[in-house]
Amino acid sequence: ESNRMFANKLWNIAKFITENALKEEKGSDEYDEIFGVHGPMTQQEFDGLATPEKWIVTKCHRLVESCTSDIERYQLGQAGQKVYEFLRDDLADWYLEMSKTRFYEGLGGTDKDVAKTSKRVLVYVFDRALRVLHPYMPFVTEKLWQHIPRKAPESSDAIHSISLADWPLLEGESLASDDDAVAKFEVFQSLVRSIRNARAEYNVEQGKKIPAVLVVRPDMVDTVAAEVASIVLLARLDPEAVNVCATSSPAAEAAAAEEGNVQLVAEGGTEIYIPKSGLVDAEKEIARLIKQREKLGKEVEKLEKRINSPGFADKAPPAVVDKARIE
Repeated sequence: ESNRMFANKLWNIAKFITENALKEEKGSDEYDEIFGVHGPMTQQEFDGLATPEKWIVTKCHRLVESCTSDIERYQLGQAGQKVYEFLRDDLADWYLEMSKTRFYEGLGGTDKDVAKTSKRVLVYVFDRALRVLHPYMPFVTEKLWQHIPRKAPESSDAIHSISLADWPLLEGESLASDDDAVAKFEVFQSLVRSIRNARAEYNVEQGKKIPAVLVVRPDMVDTVAAEVASIVLLARLDPEAVNVCATSSPAAEAAAAEEGNVQLVAEGGTEIYIPKSGLVDAEKEIARLIKQREKLGKEVEKLEKRINSPGFADKAPPAVVDKARIE
């Protein structure tokens, strides 16, 4: 069942890339040339990427290196688990969702060059991951790989099957990576998770957008500010009420001093301040508590009648009587 669900997730990733991300690009003369994967990403192209793109490409390249080493040492199960987690967690849950803010105008996507870069990264990362996954799921990966851009079929050097395509790491090759981008993105992830946890703790309605002040290290301000649209999407914040500021700045001190703000702490010295009014609807919360009190009152009354009923304590097993009294 878990493998069936994973295959379905792979299909959904491929469908999103081909039917959504690349929908407007299909049919262009340079479709396969621009978006097709012809080898490892060059250092020059990698250096021009934004932090989220550097993060997912770095994670992908490290996956390729790690899985290659595992397979060479016959650690097949370990390698398979790694590619499974990468596709499910890093690509599907994080970067794919963030990429929507690159090319959907309603989510903040207004720069065509940024959109094109994001689409190229999506195809590149998915292509590399499918090649690593191919030994484990040959038929599924072949089918999906045939749908993503690659060299045109009429080209004399075209590869028409993933089984004949190069392994994503050949002997003597080195793959680009950036530790700093990974560290910065992990702060971003921690920030989003903290807000999501707060929403769950306060039972905030799923569709409700909440305000927030994001206080980050000075070296993180530009990175976080550039990804506000992604934070708004992933944490469901109010785009008109999100403020990013540096630690110890006047805005940060004002947010900390504001009564009624809920303080959240994330990695890298990041703090999030959310007005409690944004998390809790006072009238709905009061109504919920009253309803809960009435329900508990009825349960207590029912248990009291049961305990005090003639013969219950004498006839019922001691464990049942003790449980009723504890409840």
